[in-house]
Amino acid sequence: MNFKKISRIALFTALAAMPIMAQDAESGAHLKVSLDTVWTLIAAFLVFFMQAGFAMVESGFTRAKNASNIMMKNLMDFSFGSIAFWVVGFGLMFGTSLGGFIGSDSFFLIDGIPGTNDWPFAFFLFQTVFAATAATIVSGAMAERTKFVSYLVYSVIISAVIYPIFGHWAWGSLFGKGKGWLEALGFIDFAGSTVVHSIGGWAALAGAIVLGPRIGKYTADGRAKAIPGHNLPIAALGVFILWFGWFGFNPGSTTAGTNLSIGRIAVTTNMAAAAGAVTAMFFSWMILKKPDPSMALNGVLAGLVAITAPCAAVSPMSAVIIGGIAGILVVASVLFIDKVLKVDDPVGAVSVHGVCGAFGTISAGLFAEASYSGGVNGLLFGGGFNQLGVQLAGAGSAFAWSFGLCLLLFFIIKSTIGLRVKPEEEIQGLDIGEHGLEAYNGFQIFTTEN
Repeated sequence: MNFKKISRIALFTALAAMPIMAQDAESGAHLKVSLDTVWTLIAAFLVFFMQAGFAMVESGFTRAKNASNIMMKNLMDFSFGSIAFWVVGFGLMFGTSLGGFIGSDSFFLIDGIPGTNDWPFAFFLFQTVFAATAATIVSGAMAERTKFVSYLVYSVIISAVIYPIFGHWAWGSLFGKGKGWLEALGFIDFAGSTVVHSIGGWAALAGAIVLGPRIGKYTADGRAKAIPGHNLPIAALGVFILWFGWFGFNPGSTTAGTNLSIGRIAVTTNMAAAAGAVTAMFFSWMILKKPDPSMALNGVLAGLVAITAPCAAVSPMSAVIIGGIAGILVVASVLFIDKVLKVDDPVGAVSVHGVCGAFGTISAGLFAEASYSGGVNGLLFGGGFNQLGVQLAGAGSAFAWSFGLCLLLFFIIKSTIGLRVKPEEEIQGLDIGEHGLEAYNGFQIFTTEN
């Protein structure tokens, strides 16, 4: 056998195959980038559609005379917020880190280079719709009595500064320019129970406190009176839209269509939402003597908000437990804030997003499992108190940052341009007073007493 001849043939074959192998590797890398980009954009589109969900929930839970105002607020907080996040917010959140506290570049999305580096455009859009979610949460708690111009001012500030800086603390390295200080500690907030929802929820609490309750909400002796929303079916549609959009919110936070954990994350997301609806219904039935639809709807949202932080780190069983606890928690929180604290929150935004967002973040320190989370065990799975301590630090710092700054912000707005409409405008409705038209023009509602 002529071994030299065989060796030459093998060498020539290998050399001939090298360009093909290189081409295959290049094609594979390009395919991965393409799949990741498409998945991230699809997820961004789903999260954008959540704006419609928030608009429907807020409108349905409030009165008909304010529906146009609510549509305008949800439209404009996304529009103004998109520009503010492009100009300033994205850079503060994902720019080169200064000590883990703030980003220092990437303003105006300068990292995106057409045809050369297109990934930043997809990543930016995905992060923009998250910023808009944080801003629009505030709208519900301050509904039916806030000046439209004041709403625009604080929406821009939240989107440009307050949300992005805390986001840098927890997610700074996602764009490859250095870790935030919470992230360096090992903080788990996969899709934003704290970064998005608690930041928005605590801002909503500050706004509702400074703004004060709606006219007629509390009697002279301090007793809370129900002010029913005008369209519960619209609110229910909004919740279903939000549930649908959350499949972009949580699985989409992988920003990688090639990451097969998206299926598992979708399952934990869905199970927590379902469990939240069930427990909220039964708990409200027990407390209020009727299965309250509004509480059940908020139970869905409570489960979704709570699972957003630990969705990639827990089992489906743990997701059911987390969602179930959140469903009970949101009912108790709504009643406590309304009747004990006497803070008027027409849609339960503080309870859903602030309280359940904090609970979901803390639950990662309890229920995380190494086989799901990439090596981290929570307290209930033998991981000790370390991760729980980190989660508590993250939830606590979010409250101090958002509530503290927003309390100051709303007091400044109140003292300058004013925060609240005139009493006669509030009684007539913000649709007429602020926008000069009605959502349901030509309709009249008559009531009769038997």
